[in-house]
Amino acid sequence: MSASHPPVVTEAVAHVTAWLASRGHAKPPVMLASAARTAREAAEVLGVQLGQIAKSIIFRRLSDGRAVLVVASGDKRVDERKLAALTGPLGRADAAFVKDRTGFSIGGVAPFAHRLPPVVFIDQTLQRFDEVWAAAGHPHAVVALAPAALAALTAAPFADVVQAVTSPCTDVCRMDAVSGLCAGCQRTREEIAAWSSMDDGARRALLVRLAERAVSMPQTRPIAAVPEPEFRS
Repeated sequence: MSASHPPVVTEAVAHVTAWLASRGHAKPPVMLASAARTAREAAEVLGVQLGQIAKSIIFRRLSDGRAVLVVASGDKRVDERKLAALTGPLGRADAAFVKDRTGFSIGGVAPFAHRLPPVVFIDQTLQRFDEVWAAAGHPHAVVALAPAALAALTAAPFADVVQAVTSPCTDVCRMDAVSGLCAGCQRTREEIAAWSSMDDGARRALLVRLAERAVSMPQTRPIAAVPEPEFRS
């Protein structure tokens, strides 16, 4: 696909466009010349701050199998402990579950116009921006809107659902076959898997250990004990 020619509008994007128009949203989705499957890619293509990307994260509620959607700022990570306190126990949502419940594929999940209505929470930190960008049914499709409009369109509350202590990895972890550590954050697979179930105190303690680990491995990039957050479904 040529980088200078956006893809043809898909059925999913047309559905989102019609859904927004029927609700009076003035800005239709736009098609980007290159895919933006992650928050970082979207921010780079749009030339906006990472936090302005409103990424859709889907979970599966264990009690009834209903989808739970968190619309989170691109520079934050969902805190599953905080979310589960609001919804009850949660499980991971695989690609088939996401497609079945939302009608969209991972990488282009819009925060609205789902096939089956999910339980929705909006990361309250999105309110620091006048305008945010959300996926619109395809990795090349995005739509601009104010956080208040996002809340109105989803009929969802703003909530404290992101980690206060941000994960040291800002994208997908990349495991080094030799060291057994992530090349970005220096964590083991076990430490990565445990992060979401830790409280903030345990996370801070792990960050200190990672900083010490980085010092003992001078060939790696040192990380701060409390790193600045960087980070779309």
